[in-house]
Amino acid sequence: MSESYKKRDTEEVVEEQTLVKETNGTRIVAKASESMRLSPGWKRTNKSDDESNGKDGVLDHNDLDLNPPNDRMKFLYVTMVLHGIGVLMPWNMFLNANEYFQDVKLKDNLYFKSNYMFYLTLTAQLPNLFFNWFNVFFSTGGDIGKRIVWGLVVEAVIFLFTIGMAMADTENQTTLFFWVTMGSVFLLNTANGIYQNSIYGMAAKLPGKYTGAIVLGSNLSGIIATIIGMITRGITKNYTSAAIYYFITALFVILACIDTYFSLPLNKYFRYHERLEKKQQIKTEISSRKEKIPFLMIIKQCWLQLLCVFLLFFVTLTIFPGIQMNILRQEDSTFFIDSKKYVNFMCFLSFNITAFLGSLLATLVQWPSKKYLIVPISLRLLYIPAFMFFCNYAPPDFVRHLPILYHNDWVYAILSLTMGFSSGYFSSLAMMNCGKCVEPRYATVAGKLAGAALSSGIFAGILTSMGIQKVMFSPK
Repeated sequence: MSESYKKRDTEEVVEEQTLVKETNGTRIVAKASESMRLSPGWKRTNKSDDESNGKDGVLDHNDLDLNPPNDRMKFLYVTMVLHGIGVLMPWNMFLNANEYFQDVKLKDNLYFKSNYMFYLTLTAQLPNLFFNWFNVFFSTGGDIGKRIVWGLVVEAVIFLFTIGMAMADTENQTTLFFWVTMGSVFLLNTANGIYQNSIYGMAAKLPGKYTGAIVLGSNLSGIIATIIGMITRGITKNYTSAAIYYFITALFVILACIDTYFSLPLNKYFRYHERLEKKQQIKTEISSRKEKIPFLMIIKQCWLQLLCVFLLFFVTLTIFPGIQMNILRQEDSTFFIDSKKYVNFMCFLSFNITAFLGSLLATLVQWPSKKYLIVPISLRLLYIPAFMFFCNYAPPDFVRHLPILYHNDWVYAILSLTMGFSSGYFSSLAMMNCGKCVEPRYATVAGKLAGAALSSGIFAGILTSMGIQKVMFSPK
């Protein structure tokens, strides 16, 4: 059975359609005499962005409310992991290209060569720290999407410029090259700070495991950078060629982040959670249209988790990479890794792999609860003196003034593995907990605060690592 009826669209054009009853339901089709045409786009029907499905049709919100979508094939989760890789890729690649800068481009200037890591850290972390906090208090009403995209675009342009600088002959322009490099690092990390803070804010709209996915990706970023470093060192002894490989890899990761970000509006699961947040925002506006974001209240509700984030990254960055990359194999040791590969395996590879595994476990098991998470994170402070006095911490060209209390490479191996694993596991828990401590409408702000606490911990840890070296050692 069927019956015909008239339906008028938004342009007042009459279109005849047929209501067809089938065994599996009812559908509306055009008559055979007319060509099939989709209903008008959401802009022509005066529907909001919230009602659009990202294409030309209209999203059935009633159906979504009754049947919330799933993250099909874990697409959104994998996307967040990729963005986690992108967040730390700039820092990891410049860190791995250390030999290229010190032994190739800056070899003729002892001051720049010996102080390269200090200036790199300062120019990289200061803008990251500043813009993370700035983005919390002055950009919360803006478009997170635009900040993510422009941050990634700026990073891509700077990496292209860095590749060009690697190919250029700067032998007679060492001073100019150094300051231009520091300037590009400053701009790169300014963009990265905005990107990092915004991506954590966006993830806070989603269930907690998606924030954990970003942390997981950040740890995976270190593994990728370490493996690429080991492969390139095996392929070529040319530091410039190796550095170009690093920067090209970073460029491809950033382009992949841009591409996957633009695919998010096509993901029904992502749109569903965006809609939930918008509905909450609309309710808030109706109840109090002039309400300001209560930063103090939000901080009061999640301060313990913010402290966890800060302490965790403070301890981790105090030790890794500053102290660990200067821990050498004990003399006359029978340890199974030889001295040439010792730093790559015991510092970079062991930390990144164990941190990745810790982040992975955090997606399956969440213990302890957010109330008691501060206990194991506070105990991690003991790692700092342990690495200082129970490992062969001996930076080259420096004389150590304080004794090593116990000489054994296996002690260092245990400390390295447990420190990396606890860093990945507890960092994921702390970042996931921040958004859970506040009302859903303030989850984005809490996520941004967590990103800012993370940057603060990194900056404080790196400065502490440098201070420890100044206290314990003096130049030869």
